[in-house]
Amino acid sequence: MRRALVKVCIAVTAMVVVAFAVPLALVVKEMARDRAFTGAERLAASVTHLLAATGGDRDPLQRGLASMPAQAAGRIAVYAPPGRADGSAEIGERRLTEERLRSAAPLEGAAVESVEGGFVLLQPVTTERSAVVEVFVPQEEVTGGVTTAWLVLAGTGLALVAASVVIADRLGTRMVGAAERLAGAARELGRGRLAVRVPVEGPAELRLAAAAFNSMADQVAQLLANERELAADLSHRLRTPLTVLRLNTASLGDGDAAEQTRAAVAQLEREVDHIIRTAREQRTQPPDAPGGAYCDACEVIRERMDFWSALAEDEGREAELAGVGEPVRVPVARADLAAALDALLGNVFRHTPEGTAFAVDVHRSAAGDSVIVLVSDAGPGIDDPDAALRRGYGDGGPGSTGLGLDIVRRVAESTGGDVRIGRSVLGGTEVRLLLSSDGGPAGGAGRRRGHRVRRGVRRKW
Repeated sequence: MRRALVKVCIAVTAMVVVAFAVPLALVVKEMARDRAFTGAERLAASVTHLLAATGGDRDPLQRGLASMPAQAAGRIAVYAPPGRADGSAEIGERRLTEERLRSAAPLEGAAVESVEGGFVLLQPVTTERSAVVEVFVPQEEVTGGVTTAWLVLAGTGLALVAASVVIADRLGTRMVGAAERLAGAARELGRGRLAVRVPVEGPAELRLAAAAFNSMADQVAQLLANERELAADLSHRLRTPLTVLRLNTASLGDGDAAEQTRAAVAQLEREVDHIIRTAREQRTQPPDAPGGAYCDACEVIRERMDFWSALAEDEGREAELAGVGEPVRVPVARADLAAALDALLGNVFRHTPEGTAFAVDVHRSAAGDSVIVLVSDAGPGIDDPDAALRRGYGDGGPGSTGLGLDIVRRVAESTGGDVRIGRSVLGGTEVRLLLSSDGGPAGGAGRRRGHRVRRGVRRKW
């Protein structure tokens, strides 16, 4: 914008300067010419009066011409017109030849002819004798002062263009500065710094935009605060039925099913407590406080597979795990990654028949900047993978909210990765979760690799 504004000002100022300077330069040239020939006409009029006073006699005429100003010396000539017997004697230096004089006849008024070094003004005079007064006008008088005036005009025009550039640059800096601050604040807001605001300054339009941005940021912060309050309140309401469930599970007695039920209720209670604590921490935390949560992806995957393997054993499912021998740090909170894995594994149990095998594979990129988690099953597969990734897609049957894969997608995208659904080697669905291990944009690398990854040694549970 700044460069465009400067270019526009240069173009407009240049056109204005040219529109005024060119006609003015021509006027200056014509004024210098008119000034030179006006002086020559005055000299010719003086000689005409002298001719009338002397009657054209040579001696009195010469004495009269000698008394004229010094600048007229050598510039005036008086001679008889061509073909006139009663012409006066020739006096002074004649610059126009007889042939040129004849071509200029008949001399009925003043005439101007060009000669070497300038011009001559011819003034015919008729008294007792006919004569022609010739006044020489040097070229220097015709163009005197024109070059200087043109240089002054050119300098003035350049000075105006330079001044317009400086003014346009200052205005552009003011406009561009306000626009850059607004763009920077928008980027910061997109990164989660909800406390960022823009100074309301600059041109009127940008002031309105800054005020609108600040109002929008306030609304976003308020909406997020309300959402956290709602999450905390709803989670807290679950404490009462969870307490009843926990008390009821105590009366189930012994056995694997009873232990699994008590473990599930305890896990659910811990998750609800975690949601409440997280909502309260976010509520009291500054909106622009940095995150920086990391966890070991392999450790979380092993932990969640330990949890789900008990249910898999009860349903006769064969579960395999591979690639979790070495730790892999990813920029995701432990609870968020566990929630994403629970969503993927829960979908396997919820949408495939009992006895369907599944596997979890972990693969690292060659550069070590990303990790791929593959959750595969031998079920019927997903008919529309794109629709399944859309938030709220709930065609998975009873109990499906359509939010599980959306949770997985948001966890992946928070690291710069992505989620893809395809066919697994087991014959069913394969969900590929790509996580960047350094928090950078790993999506491009993952897309180039696709599903062509080496499968490690699997561990059966």
